[in-house]
This record gives sequence, structure tokens and C-alpha cells, in this order.
Amino acid sequence: MRNFSVPTGQRTCFVDITSDVSRAIRECGVSEGLAVVFVSHTTAGVTINENADPSVRRDIIAHLEKAVPDRGDYDHAEGNSPAHIKASMMGSSVTVIVANGKPVLGTWQAIYLCEFDGPRTRNVFVEVRG
Repeated sequence: MRNFSVPTGQRTCFVDITSDVSRAIRECGVSEGLAVVFVSHTTAGVTINENADPSVRRDIIAHLEKAVPDRGDYDHAEGNSPAHIKASMMGSSVTVIVANGKPVLGTWQAIYLCEFDGPRTRNVFVEVRG
């Protein structure tokens, strides 16, 4: 297993971690198998989506905000209930196929850490099985 830290610069943002995940896979030395990418936080998630047009990420964030607004009828005393809900909607892990020592992704795909309660430094774990 490998892990790395990701600093986030905004309250809500998507950070492309594809190169970090690729490096973690290389370091594990597995050429064929599966990699699980896990974010160990309750107010951040991980997803695979388009990397060519940044408006896609902005659209996802905007629609998550509409679905789960920052201001609402939340009971959680810390004030970050929307971040918990959005992280649950995105999920805490993704699995990617590994071929030739690299993650198998489509032409326009990237792996993103989804920050909903930043800025912070987040921990990402990559477990590779061959």
C-alpha cells in the first residue's frame, strides 16, 4: 500500500490526483491487477471524471451545491454537514484496472480528490493487487 497527502486550496474543489495514483501504482511494482484509491476523510471524496474541460468539474460542484446547499436545516454542531453529505454522495473510494503498470483510464478521464471542507491537507491511500 502507498499513501500521499494532497493540499487543497479552497473550501470546495476537485484536485487531479491521477499522477500521484500512477506513481503509487508504479512504486508497488504490479503490472496487471486492480488499484483501490481511498480517501480517509468524512468530508472529502474521490471520483473519476473528465479532465479535458474544467467546466465539467465546476458543473458538478455547482449541482452538488444546489442539491446540498451550505445553508440549510442541519443539526451537526460543527457546521459542515453539507460537506459530509457531499462526500457520501461522491464516495470514499474508486477502483481502477491496472495494465502495464498504469491505471486504465479513458482518454478524457482523471482521478479527482473531491474537497468539501477545505482548505485542508488530505490523505489518499492506494492499494494495488496483482
